[in-house]
Amino acid sequence: MTIVAVNAHAPISSGEIPTTDPRRATDVEYKQQQVISLLEAHNLDALLLQSPENMAWFTAGAELTRAGSNDPCAAVFITPDARLIACSNVDANQIFDRAIPGLGFQIKTRPWHEPLSQLVRDLCKGRNVASDTGVEGTLNLSDELRTLRFPFTELEGERIRELGKLVSHAVEATARRVERGNTEQEIAGCLSHRLLKHGVNPRRLQVMADGQSIRYRHWGYGEDRLERYCVISAVGSQNGLHAAATRTVSLGKPPSSIIKSHHLALLMQATGMYFSKPDWALFDTWNRVKRIYEKYDCPDEWQHADQADIMGYQSAETSILINSEFKFQPGMAAFWHPSVGPAMTGDTILIEENETIMITPMEQWPAAKIMVKENQLSLPDILILPDAD
Repeated sequence: MTIVAVNAHAPISSGEIPTTDPRRATDVEYKQQQVISLLEAHNLDALLLQSPENMAWFTAGAELTRAGSNDPCAAVFITPDARLIACSNVDANQIFDRAIPGLGFQIKTRPWHEPLSQLVRDLCKGRNVASDTGVEGTLNLSDELRTLRFPFTELEGERIRELGKLVSHAVEATARRVERGNTEQEIAGCLSHRLLKHGVNPRRLQVMADGQSIRYRHWGYGEDRLERYCVISAVGSQNGLHAAATRTVSLGKPPSSIIKSHHLALLMQATGMYFSKPDWALFDTWNRVKRIYEKYDCPDEWQHADQADIMGYQSAETSILINSEFKFQPGMAAFWHPSVGPAMTGDTILIEENETIMITPMEQWPAAKIMVKENQLSLPDILILPDAD
């Protein structure tokens, strides 16, 4: 076993360890104190993290998965006195140089041809350890760890706001350049390119041409060609956090059916966003959205697809469910994405103590004014492009 010390206060050299954002170091230290309190509450010696969302949370955004996948390439081991990264010798340099520079971690490695599970087993041996997976008979604290991921810290709040802007920009820029005859795959490729060029990982892309979503509400993209209109949606991640946006574009005036369905979906979205209030249980908010479906004579539409998700270090930390008692908190993000017939709308909001902020703002995009309880919300309308035919 090889141990490489990585300490913010005693770097190997100023050239080998880049200057670290001091706010990120402070964020990691704050989370270590949260973990220490958790260990003390359960009379534990250490905590093992192997789920990508928890590793990203604790490291303030380190990418500890294989490039292009969600498969972990490391584990994080935390005691009251230390924080360690366990990985293979192949990944050690990249993690050391790029993922955790100057953040006070140690790295423990084994040769790539030896299983990481053996290194994890060695770390746990002789200790009273909890984990986020229950591996090796450890106490599974995954539910308690999820509660630690909220509310966002100041750094996380700033990061998710910036991420929201990048995601909505990519979706809107892609939509403004679609052409008749483009396949859904081609449009998804352009969207992926725009996200990646700004350092955003595409986690879920949807391009639904000409009513594709009527039958397949969770459609991704395929070989179908755009003829009249399409819905474009993206979930992107950066620094471990997630944000999402959905927009609709039409070549020439859209069919009356899509106009009506889109505006109904916006009513549901606006209602959900407005009533996403601190200390409200999800079912309280959902009941208000459900009443709007009923009021506008589409009472069964909500049964065809999920309506919203709490977003953070997972794209769906939890979903808005009918009987869920999970409560909104300040410093929590939600992605409302209702659908009605061929229409789907969606934006990410950040819930704060006294206001709710849409963090996927419109840039060069038409806005629809929606009234909820005498409050006006501006949400993305259908973008109509000149029809070349």
